[in-house]
Amino acid sequence: MNRILQGLRIVEGSAFVAAPSAGMTLAQMGADVIRFDPIRGGLDMRRWPVNEAGTSYYWAGLNKGKRSIAIAIATPEGRELARALVTAPGADAGLFLTNFPARGWLDYEALRRDRADLIMVNITGNADGSSELDYTVNAATGLPGMTGHGGGRPVNHVLPAWDLICGQNAVTGLLAAERHRTRTGEGQYLRVALSDTAFAAVATLGFIAEQELGGVTREASGNDLFGAYGQDFATGDGRRVMLVAITGRQWRALVEATEIAEQASAIETARGLDFAQEGDRYLATAEISEAIRPWVAARSLDEIKAAFAGTGVCWGPYQDVGQMLAEDARVGPANAMFERVAQPGLGETLTPGSPIEFAGLPRVPVAPAPRLGQHTDEILGDVLGLASGAIGRLHDAGTVAGPTEDA
Repeated sequence: MNRILQGLRIVEGSAFVAAPSAGMTLAQMGADVIRFDPIRGGLDMRRWPVNEAGTSYYWAGLNKGKRSIAIAIATPEGRELARALVTAPGADAGLFLTNFPARGWLDYEALRRDRADLIMVNITGNADGSSELDYTVNAATGLPGMTGHGGGRPVNHVLPAWDLICGQNAVTGLLAAERHRTRTGEGQYLRVALSDTAFAAVATLGFIAEQELGGVTREASGNDLFGAYGQDFATGDGRRVMLVAITGRQWRALVEATEIAEQASAIETARGLDFAQEGDRYLATAEISEAIRPWVAARSLDEIKAAFAGTGVCWGPYQDVGQMLAEDARVGPANAMFERVAQPGLGETLTPGSPIEFAGLPRVPVAPAPRLGQHTDEILGDVLGLASGAIGRLHDAGTVAGPTEDA
Protein backbone atom coordinates (compact mmCIF):
# COMPACT_ATOMS: atom_id res chain seq x y z
CA MET A 1 0.00 0.00 0.00
CA ASN A 2 0.99 3.65 -0.34
CA ARG A 3 -0.45 7.02 0.64
CA ILE A 4 -0.68 8.92 -2.65
CA LEU A 5 -4.44 9.47 -2.17
CA GLN A 6 -4.22 10.23 1.55
CA GLY A 7 -6.95 12.67 2.59
CA LEU A 8 -9.44 11.58 -0.06
CA ARG A 9 -12.62 10.06 1.41
CA ILE A 10 -14.88 7.75 -0.59
CA VAL A 11 -18.10 6.18 0.65
CA GLU A 12 -18.81 2.77 -0.88
CA GLY A 13 -22.11 0.92 -1.04
CA SER A 14 -21.51 -2.25 -2.97
CA ALA A 15 -21.58 -5.99 -3.47
CA PHE A 16 -19.74 -8.64 -5.49
CA VAL A 17 -16.57 -7.72 -7.46
CA ALA A 18 -16.53 -4.62 -9.66
CA ALA A 19 -17.38 -1.90 -7.12
CA PRO A 20 -15.56 -3.49 -4.14
CA SER A 21 -12.42 -3.95 -6.27
CA ALA A 22 -12.57 -0.27 -7.21
CA GLY A 23 -12.86 0.77 -3.57
CA MET A 24 -10.02 -1.56 -2.61
CA THR A 25 -7.78 -0.07 -5.29
CA LEU A 26 -8.43 3.42 -3.93
CA ALA A 27 -7.91 2.28 -0.33
CA GLN A 28 -4.58 0.69 -1.23
CA MET A 29 -3.43 4.05 -2.54
CA GLY A 30 -4.22 5.72 0.77
CA ALA A 31 -7.81 6.91 0.35
CA ASP A 32 -10.19 6.58 3.29
CA VAL A 33 -12.79 4.21 1.85
CA ILE A 34 -15.83 3.75 4.09
CA ARG A 35 -17.99 0.78 3.16
CA PHE A 36 -21.54 0.67 4.51
CA ASP A 37 -23.37 -2.64 4.77
CA PRO A 38 -26.55 -3.99 6.39
CA ILE A 39 -26.09 -4.96 10.00
CA ARG A 40 -25.96 -8.69 9.18
CA GLY A 41 -23.88 -8.15 6.06
CA GLY A 42 -24.68 -7.65 2.41
CA LEU A 43 -25.15 -10.05 -0.48
CA ASP A 44 -21.45 -10.86 -0.70
CA MET A 45 -20.61 -11.09 2.99
CA ARG A 46 -20.39 -14.89 2.98
CA ARG A 47 -19.73 -15.55 -0.67
CA TRP A 48 -17.52 -18.53 -1.52
CA PRO A 49 -14.74 -19.39 -1.10
CA VAL A 50 -15.25 -19.60 2.67
CA ASN A 51 -13.54 -21.34 5.58
CA GLU A 52 -15.19 -23.98 7.77
CA ALA A 53 -16.81 -21.28 9.89
CA GLY A 54 -18.33 -19.63 6.81
CA THR A 55 -16.02 -16.60 6.80
CA SER A 56 -15.44 -15.45 3.24
CA TYR A 57 -11.94 -15.38 1.78
CA TYR A 58 -13.50 -13.54 -1.14
CA TRP A 59 -14.95 -10.71 0.98
CA ALA A 60 -11.70 -10.29 2.87
CA GLY A 61 -9.70 -10.09 -0.35
CA LEU A 62 -11.87 -7.40 -1.92
CA ASN A 63 -12.16 -5.12 1.11
CA LYS A 64 -8.57 -4.71 2.28
CA GLY A 65 -7.76 -1.38 3.84
CA LYS A 66 -11.34 -0.08 4.10
CA ARG A 67 -13.34 1.06 7.09
CA SER A 68 -16.67 -0.62 7.80
CA ILE A 69 -19.91 0.75 9.20
CA ALA A 70 -22.97 -1.46 9.73
CA ILE A 71 -26.28 0.35 9.17
CA ALA A 72 -29.89 -0.82 9.06
CA ILE A 73 -30.25 0.51 5.54
CA ALA A 74 -33.63 -1.16 5.07
CA THR A 75 -35.07 1.43 7.48
CA PRO A 76 -35.71 5.13 6.77
CA GLU A 77 -33.43 6.08 9.67
CA GLY A 78 -30.62 3.91 8.37
CA ARG A 79 -30.94 5.28 4.86
CA GLU A 80 -30.81 8.84 6.12
CA LEU A 81 -27.62 7.98 7.99
CA ALA A 82 -26.06 6.48 4.86
CA ARG A 83 -27.10 9.53 2.83
CA ALA A 84 -25.50 11.77 5.45
CA LEU A 85 -22.22 9.85 5.07
CA VAL A 86 -22.33 10.16 1.28
CA THR A 87 -22.95 13.91 1.36
CA ALA A 88 -20.84 14.78 4.42
CA PRO A 89 -18.83 18.00 4.09
CA GLY A 90 -15.15 18.24 3.28
CA ALA A 91 -13.17 19.37 0.25
CA ASP A 92 -11.82 15.86 -0.27
CA ALA A 93 -15.12 14.10 0.47
CA GLY A 94 -18.42 13.88 -1.41
CA LEU A 95 -17.27 10.87 -3.45
CA PHE A 96 -19.68 7.95 -3.69
CA LEU A 97 -18.95 4.59 -5.33
CA THR A 98 -21.76 2.08 -5.73
CA ASN A 99 -23.26 -0.65 -7.85
CA PHE A 100 -26.67 -0.29 -6.20
CA PRO A 101 -29.47 1.15 -8.40
CA ALA A 102 -29.26 4.93 -8.62
CA ARG A 103 -32.90 5.49 -7.76
CA GLY A 104 -35.06 6.10 -4.74
CA TRP A 105 -32.90 7.03 -1.76
CA LEU A 106 -29.76 6.71 -3.92
CA ASP A 107 -31.00 8.88 -6.79
CA TYR A 108 -28.18 11.24 -7.74
CA GLU A 109 -30.34 14.34 -8.07
CA ALA A 110 -31.86 13.67 -4.66
CA LEU A 111 -28.43 13.16 -3.10
CA ARG A 112 -26.95 16.30 -4.61
CA ARG A 113 -29.60 18.44 -3.00
CA ASP A 114 -27.55 17.89 0.15
CA ARG A 115 -24.23 18.36 -1.64
CA ALA A 116 -24.22 20.07 -5.03
CA ASP A 117 -20.68 19.01 -5.91
CA LEU A 118 -21.27 15.31 -5.21
CA ILE A 119 -19.41 12.85 -7.42
CA MET A 120 -21.25 9.54 -7.77
CA VAL A 121 -19.84 6.59 -9.69
CA ASN A 122 -22.54 4.04 -10.45
CA ILE A 123 -21.56 0.62 -11.80
CA THR A 124 -24.41 -1.07 -13.63
CA GLY A 125 -24.89 -4.30 -15.56
CA ASN A 126 -26.11 -2.70 -18.78
CA ALA A 127 -26.17 0.94 -19.81
CA ASP A 128 -29.95 1.05 -19.25
CA GLY A 129 -29.47 0.02 -15.63
CA SER A 130 -30.67 -3.57 -16.04
CA SER A 131 -28.81 -6.40 -14.37
CA GLU A 132 -25.93 -8.46 -15.71
CA LEU A 133 -23.12 -10.48 -14.17
CA ASP A 134 -19.64 -11.02 -15.51
CA TYR A 135 -20.62 -14.55 -16.52
CA THR A 136 -23.65 -13.50 -18.56
CA VAL A 137 -21.81 -10.61 -20.16
CA ASN A 138 -18.88 -12.83 -21.09
CA ALA A 139 -21.27 -15.31 -22.70
CA ALA A 140 -22.47 -12.51 -25.00
CA THR A 141 -19.01 -11.41 -26.17
CA GLY A 142 -18.26 -14.43 -28.34
CA LEU A 143 -15.14 -15.21 -26.36
CA PRO A 144 -16.35 -18.51 -24.81
CA GLY A 145 -16.69 -19.88 -28.34
CA MET A 146 -13.01 -19.13 -28.90
CA THR A 147 -11.94 -20.71 -25.60
CA GLY A 148 -11.06 -24.36 -25.10
CA HIS A 149 -10.56 -26.93 -27.82
CA GLY A 150 -13.83 -26.62 -29.71
CA GLY A 151 -16.39 -29.37 -29.98
CA GLY A 152 -19.41 -27.09 -30.09
CA ARG A 153 -19.68 -26.27 -26.39
CA PRO A 154 -18.53 -22.82 -25.21
CA VAL A 155 -16.07 -22.58 -22.33
CA ASN A 156 -16.43 -19.84 -19.74
CA HIS A 157 -13.26 -18.30 -18.33
CA VAL A 158 -12.95 -18.67 -14.55
CA LEU A 159 -11.52 -15.15 -14.16
CA PRO A 160 -14.21 -12.43 -13.76
CA ALA A 161 -12.26 -10.20 -16.12
CA TRP A 162 -15.02 -7.73 -16.92
CA ASP A 163 -15.76 -7.17 -13.23
CA LEU A 164 -12.12 -6.37 -12.54
CA ILE A 165 -11.68 -4.14 -15.60
CA CYS A 166 -14.97 -2.39 -14.87
CA GLY A 167 -13.73 -1.70 -11.34
CA GLN A 168 -10.58 -0.11 -12.69
CA ASN A 169 -12.64 1.98 -15.12
CA ALA A 170 -14.63 3.18 -12.11
CA VAL A 171 -11.39 4.20 -10.35
CA THR A 172 -10.23 6.10 -13.42
CA GLY A 173 -13.59 7.82 -13.78
CA LEU A 174 -13.77 8.79 -10.11
CA LEU A 175 -10.28 10.29 -10.07
CA ALA A 176 -10.93 12.14 -13.36
CA ALA A 177 -14.18 13.56 -11.98
CA GLU A 178 -12.45 14.57 -8.75
CA ARG A 179 -9.79 16.41 -10.74
CA HIS A 180 -12.52 18.15 -12.76
CA ARG A 181 -14.27 19.16 -9.53
CA THR A 182 -11.03 20.54 -8.10
CA ARG A 183 -10.68 22.76 -11.17
CA THR A 184 -14.31 23.78 -11.65
CA GLY A 185 -16.22 23.03 -8.43
CA GLU A 186 -18.67 20.87 -10.39
CA GLY A 187 -19.96 17.51 -9.25
CA GLN A 188 -20.63 14.62 -11.60
CA TYR A 189 -22.70 11.48 -12.06
CA LEU A 190 -20.74 8.71 -13.78
CA ARG A 191 -22.17 5.45 -15.05
CA VAL A 192 -19.87 2.52 -15.88
CA ALA A 193 -21.68 -0.46 -17.39
CA LEU A 194 -20.25 -3.94 -17.14
CA SER A 195 -21.44 -4.85 -20.63
CA ASP A 196 -20.01 -1.63 -22.11
CA THR A 197 -16.66 -2.50 -20.51
CA ALA A 198 -16.70 -5.95 -22.12
CA PHE A 199 -17.91 -4.91 -25.56
CA ALA A 200 -15.45 -2.01 -25.70
CA ALA A 201 -12.60 -4.40 -24.91
CA VAL A 202 -13.73 -6.88 -27.56
CA ALA A 203 -13.80 -4.09 -30.15
CA THR A 204 -10.45 -2.67 -29.01
CA LEU A 205 -8.78 -6.04 -29.54
CA GLY A 206 -10.06 -6.24 -33.11
CA PHE A 207 -12.71 -8.96 -32.72
CA ILE A 208 -15.56 -6.81 -33.99
CA ALA A 209 -13.64 -5.52 -37.02
CA GLU A 210 -12.45 -9.05 -37.79
CA GLN A 211 -16.08 -10.18 -38.00
CA GLU A 212 -17.58 -7.08 -39.58
CA LEU A 213 -14.93 -6.37 -42.18
CA GLY A 214 -13.27 -9.74 -42.60
CA GLY A 215 -16.31 -11.97 -42.18
CA VAL A 216 -14.35 -14.24 -39.84
CA THR A 217 -15.90 -15.99 -36.85
CA ARG A 218 -12.90 -17.13 -34.91
CA GLU A 219 -12.97 -20.73 -33.70
CA ALA A 220 -11.56 -22.24 -30.53
CA SER A 221 -7.88 -23.06 -30.86
CA GLY A 222 -6.92 -24.55 -27.51
CA ASN A 223 -3.70 -23.09 -26.16
CA ASP A 224 -2.48 -21.79 -29.51
CA LEU A 225 -1.56 -18.11 -29.40
CA PHE A 226 -3.65 -16.47 -32.11
CA GLY A 227 -1.59 -14.58 -34.66
CA ALA A 228 1.80 -15.62 -33.28
CA TYR A 229 3.52 -18.74 -31.99
CA GLY A 230 2.51 -20.13 -28.61
CA GLN A 231 1.80 -23.63 -27.34
CA ASP A 232 1.81 -25.72 -24.17
CA PHE A 233 3.99 -28.79 -23.69
CA ALA A 234 4.35 -31.68 -21.26
CA THR A 235 7.71 -31.92 -19.51
CA GLY A 236 9.54 -35.13 -18.72
CA ASP A 237 8.47 -34.99 -15.06
CA GLY A 238 4.77 -34.54 -15.66
CA ARG A 239 4.52 -30.75 -15.53
CA ARG A 240 3.44 -28.43 -18.35
CA VAL A 241 4.99 -25.26 -19.73
CA MET A 242 3.80 -22.54 -22.09
CA LEU A 243 6.24 -21.33 -24.74
CA VAL A 244 5.57 -18.08 -26.61
CA ALA A 245 7.35 -16.22 -29.41
CA ILE A 246 5.74 -12.92 -30.38
CA THR A 247 8.82 -10.88 -31.27
CA GLY A 248 11.60 -11.84 -33.63
CA ARG A 249 14.04 -11.92 -30.74
CA GLN A 250 11.84 -14.31 -28.78
CA TRP A 251 11.51 -16.58 -31.82
CA ARG A 252 15.24 -16.71 -32.43
CA ALA A 253 15.89 -17.44 -28.75
CA LEU A 254 13.33 -20.25 -28.75
CA VAL A 255 14.78 -21.84 -31.90
CA GLU A 256 18.29 -21.75 -30.49
CA ALA A 257 17.40 -22.98 -27.01
CA THR A 258 15.27 -25.91 -28.24
CA GLU A 259 17.72 -26.76 -31.02
CA ILE A 260 15.17 -26.78 -33.87
CA ALA A 261 16.92 -24.52 -36.42
CA GLU A 262 17.05 -27.20 -39.12
CA GLN A 263 13.46 -28.34 -38.59
CA ALA A 264 12.21 -24.72 -38.59
CA SER A 265 14.00 -24.00 -41.87
CA ALA A 266 12.55 -27.13 -43.44
CA ILE A 267 9.02 -26.18 -42.34
CA GLU A 268 9.43 -22.70 -43.80
CA THR A 269 10.50 -24.14 -47.13
CA ALA A 270 7.79 -26.80 -47.25
CA ARG A 271 5.00 -24.35 -46.32
CA GLY A 272 6.34 -21.36 -48.23
CA LEU A 273 6.38 -19.30 -45.04
CA ASP A 274 8.73 -16.76 -43.49
CA PHE A 275 9.14 -17.24 -39.76
CA ALA A 276 10.44 -13.70 -39.41
CA GLN A 277 6.71 -12.87 -39.63
CA GLU A 278 4.73 -13.72 -36.49
CA GLY A 279 1.61 -14.50 -38.51
CA ASP A 280 3.50 -17.11 -40.50
CA ARG A 281 4.68 -18.70 -37.27
CA TYR A 282 1.05 -18.95 -36.20
CA LEU A 283 0.10 -20.70 -39.44
CA ALA A 284 2.74 -23.34 -38.73
CA THR A 285 1.94 -23.77 -35.02
CA ALA A 286 1.30 -27.51 -35.33
CA GLU A 287 4.51 -28.25 -37.23
CA ILE A 288 6.68 -26.06 -35.00
CA SER A 289 5.19 -27.68 -31.90
CA GLU A 290 5.95 -31.16 -33.23
CA ALA A 291 9.58 -30.11 -33.62
CA ILE A 292 9.81 -28.69 -30.09
CA ARG A 293 7.83 -31.39 -28.26
CA PRO A 294 10.62 -34.04 -27.99
CA TRP A 295 13.05 -31.47 -26.57
CA VAL A 296 10.62 -30.47 -23.80
CA ALA A 297 9.53 -34.06 -23.11
CA ALA A 298 13.13 -35.13 -22.54
CA ARG A 299 13.66 -32.60 -19.72
CA SER A 300 12.30 -31.94 -16.27
CA LEU A 301 10.86 -28.57 -15.33
CA ASP A 302 14.05 -27.70 -13.42
CA GLU A 303 16.17 -28.62 -16.42
CA ILE A 304 14.04 -26.43 -18.66
CA LYS A 305 14.37 -23.53 -16.22
CA ALA A 306 18.14 -23.91 -16.35
CA ALA A 307 18.21 -24.22 -20.15
CA PHE A 308 16.11 -21.09 -20.68
CA ALA A 309 17.81 -18.91 -18.03
CA GLY A 310 19.28 -15.81 -19.63
CA THR A 311 18.34 -16.82 -23.19
CA GLY A 312 15.45 -14.45 -23.84
CA VAL A 313 12.97 -17.29 -24.31
CA CYS A 314 9.47 -16.21 -23.26
CA TRP A 315 7.94 -19.04 -21.28
CA GLY A 316 6.21 -19.99 -18.07
CA PRO A 317 5.31 -23.09 -16.10
CA TYR A 318 1.72 -24.11 -15.50
CA GLN A 319 1.10 -23.98 -11.76
CA ASP A 320 -1.82 -24.64 -9.50
CA VAL A 321 -2.14 -22.20 -6.60
CA GLY A 322 -0.23 -24.48 -4.24
CA GLN A 323 2.64 -24.80 -6.70
CA MET A 324 2.59 -21.04 -7.28
CA LEU A 325 3.00 -20.43 -3.54
CA ALA A 326 5.73 -23.04 -3.18
CA GLU A 327 7.75 -22.34 -6.31
CA ASP A 328 7.19 -18.82 -7.63
CA ALA A 329 9.38 -16.15 -6.04
CA ARG A 330 7.07 -13.44 -7.41
CA VAL A 331 4.39 -14.57 -4.93
CA GLY A 332 6.01 -14.21 -1.54
CA PRO A 333 8.40 -12.13 0.59
CA ALA A 334 10.77 -11.53 -2.33
CA ASN A 335 8.07 -9.33 -3.86
CA ALA A 336 7.61 -6.09 -1.91
CA MET A 337 3.92 -6.05 -2.85
CA PHE A 338 3.23 -9.02 -0.54
CA GLU A 339 3.11 -9.18 3.23
CA ARG A 340 1.78 -11.68 5.72
CA VAL A 341 -1.30 -10.09 7.26
CA ALA A 342 -3.56 -11.34 10.05
CA GLN A 343 -7.08 -11.29 8.63
CA PRO A 344 -9.85 -11.25 11.28
CA GLY A 345 -11.83 -14.48 11.26
CA LEU A 346 -9.44 -16.21 8.87
CA GLY A 347 -5.87 -16.11 10.17
CA GLU A 348 -2.56 -14.92 8.79
CA THR A 349 -2.27 -15.04 5.02
CA LEU A 350 -0.09 -13.75 2.21
CA THR A 351 -1.72 -10.46 1.21
CA PRO A 352 -0.91 -8.01 -1.61
CA GLY A 353 -0.79 -4.28 -1.37
CA SER A 354 -1.18 -2.13 -4.48
CA PRO A 355 0.55 -3.50 -7.60
CA ILE A 356 1.35 0.13 -8.50
CA GLU A 357 4.73 1.19 -7.17
CA PHE A 358 5.43 4.91 -6.86
CA ALA A 359 9.16 5.60 -6.80
CA GLY A 360 8.76 8.70 -4.66
CA LEU A 361 6.46 7.13 -2.08
CA PRO A 362 7.49 4.28 0.19
CA ARG A 363 5.14 1.39 0.73
CA VAL A 364 3.23 1.29 4.00
CA PRO A 365 1.98 -1.87 5.73
CA VAL A 366 -0.86 -3.71 4.06
CA ALA A 367 -4.10 -3.34 6.01
CA PRO A 368 -6.54 -6.24 6.35
CA ALA A 369 -10.21 -6.10 5.50
CA PRO A 370 -12.27 -4.89 8.46
CA ARG A 371 -14.75 -6.91 10.46
CA LEU A 372 -18.28 -5.92 9.55
CA GLY A 373 -19.13 -2.79 11.53
CA GLN A 374 -15.62 -2.54 13.00
CA HIS A 375 -15.47 1.24 12.57
CA THR A 376 -19.12 2.16 13.13
CA ASP A 377 -18.62 4.38 16.18
CA GLU A 378 -15.39 5.85 14.83
CA ILE A 379 -17.07 6.89 11.54
CA LEU A 380 -20.15 8.31 13.24
CA GLY A 381 -17.89 10.42 15.41
CA ASP A 382 -15.18 11.64 13.04
CA VAL A 383 -17.21 11.93 9.83
CA LEU A 384 -20.66 12.93 11.05
CA GLY A 385 -19.49 14.59 14.27
CA LEU A 386 -21.94 12.74 16.51
CA ALA A 387 -21.41 12.74 20.24
CA SER A 388 -21.19 9.50 22.19
CA GLY A 389 -24.74 9.90 23.50
CA ALA A 390 -26.18 10.23 20.01
CA ILE A 391 -24.16 7.21 18.84
CA GLY A 392 -25.46 5.21 21.78
CA ARG A 393 -29.06 6.08 20.88
CA LEU A 394 -28.48 4.86 17.31
CA HIS A 395 -27.24 1.55 18.68
CA ASP A 396 -30.20 1.29 21.06
CA ALA A 397 -32.60 1.91 18.17
CA GLY A 398 -30.95 -0.79 16.06
CA THR A 399 -30.02 1.76 13.38
CA VAL A 400 -26.32 0.88 13.57
CA ALA A 401 -24.20 -1.92 14.95
CA GLY A 402 -20.62 -2.63 15.82
CA PRO A 403 -18.72 -5.82 15.03
CA THR A 404 -20.20 -9.12 16.15
CA GLU A 405 -18.44 -12.40 16.75
CA ASP A 406 -19.61 -13.89 13.46
CA ALA A 407 -18.95 -10.79 11.38
